[in-house]
Amino acid sequence: MMLAPWFGKGSQTNVAGMRLTFGQHLQQKQMQTLAPRMIQSMELLQMPLAALQERIEQELIDNPVLELRESDPNLPRDTPEHGNRREAEDVDQKELVIDESHHHADDFERLVNLDLENPQYFDDQTRPSANRIQDSIDRHTDLMANVAERAESLQDHLRAQLSELELSDELRRMCERIISALHEEHGGYLRTPLRDLLPADAPPAALELAEEALATIQQRLDPPGIAARDLKECLMLQLTADIPHYENVRTLILHHLEDLRDNRLPQIQKATGMTLQEIQEAWAELRKLDPRPARKFGSSTAMTIVPDLWIEIDDDGNYIVKMEEGPGRNLYISKYYRQRLLNEQTTAAEREFIKKKILAAQWLVDAIEQRRNTILKVAQEIVNHQKKFLDRSSNFLEPLKMQQIAEKVGVHTTTVSRAVDNKYIETPRGIFALRDFFVGGTQTEEGEDVTWNQIRTELQTLIANEDKSKPLSDDQLVALLKAKGMTVARRTVTKYREKMNIPSSRQRRDWTK
Repeated sequence: MMLAPWFGKGSQTNVAGMRLTFGQHLQQKQMQTLAPRMIQSMELLQMPLAALQERIEQELIDNPVLELRESDPNLPRDTPEHGNRREAEDVDQKELVIDESHHHADDFERLVNLDLENPQYFDDQTRPSANRIQDSIDRHTDLMANVAERAESLQDHLRAQLSELELSDELRRMCERIISALHEEHGGYLRTPLRDLLPADAPPAALELAEEALATIQQRLDPPGIAARDLKECLMLQLTADIPHYENVRTLILHHLEDLRDNRLPQIQKATGMTLQEIQEAWAELRKLDPRPARKFGSSTAMTIVPDLWIEIDDDGNYIVKMEEGPGRNLYISKYYRQRLLNEQTTAAEREFIKKKILAAQWLVDAIEQRRNTILKVAQEIVNHQKKFLDRSSNFLEPLKMQQIAEKVGVHTTTVSRAVDNKYIETPRGIFALRDFFVGGTQTEEGEDVTWNQIRTELQTLIANEDKSKPLSDDQLVALLKAKGMTVARRTVTKYREKMNIPSSRQRRDWTK
């Protein structure tokens, strides 16, 4: 509870004749605040393994009392001796909250003697490593050396071609300006009007130069269709006279793109006089053109996923969740600095500094261990719930909510959410994000649980087996799902169909049948 002052407005009379006067009153308010350590604990819990490693490396640089025992890379990751780590302790599972009220003198005496009470935290070093910072720099250098080479950007690709053309300086500069306005995420289209690329007071000749520069890029640089201002122009730039059914394809591009999108082939037939077969043949050639010519540029390197956890199967066929150790379990507090606290020659300022750093280091070690236990217990409960999926296939995913796991583990739902965020697990069926195991669902008329994944799979099967001359409408799909015991709203069917990039019944219709 806190008491907050309230100040009234100055003395004046309002239109109703009421007089407002100066006054000061006390008002009780109940406010909830998060301690900085609590916020940091939640951040640690949410971090994936790579981010946690970066955080630990930064702490090693910032906190001189924190040391890292090197791991033995030749040992298997699931052996207790991996990295000379300590065995997992039976830590009570509870919210990640640090009690700030215990930072008093008795704690420091306990910390000084930690090597006697818990020798697994420390080694026999009596002085800090002189090469600690250099070791960290070396690790960062090694990491940078193994980063995949950046893919060639669209601008780099176009500028390299531009440098080989013989152009006037003015035209080259204008081409450079247009190239800078192109972006991979826009498919290589020129979304900025040419007038906006020129100064406000540019003469008419400048716009003519810009048009010439745009034509140079479109006609002389690869990929074909680059720097188009709309889809129609992009396709026309790629169209060449030697393409089969050239005239019909050209007609479709210039006048019937929307009709093709909506599969209105009879309208095209009526407007052009083409037969349905001629339209289909021209449409097949049109599909060979690229509506997004810049799609192959930019970051094409696939993201590398490093699982935080993996699954082992014991002799009884049970799935046991294991967790990567990482550097967090190899941290310890320097014996040198703990001994400095006992040295009578240590000044008060030095002693206060060391105490502060030791407390920060001890908190980090404890928070990382608590993070580990939280993630392990959450992941184990998820795996226990989804055993059918691991045994069989994705059709056997059970409906699961975070609240269910939170109740089993004994934590808040938000803690479960942070524990699974950006965490991946290696299973016998592949690598999955922990969040993938949380799926909604419904019940059949017999009361059996059905996940939305099962409904989507059934929906996809129904559409794949439909008569394409009379494709199923969304209402018909709802009825067929209901006949299988799955009661789903029409809007849900439409939403899942669109998510799976399945066109509407009108667009799926085959007019040649």
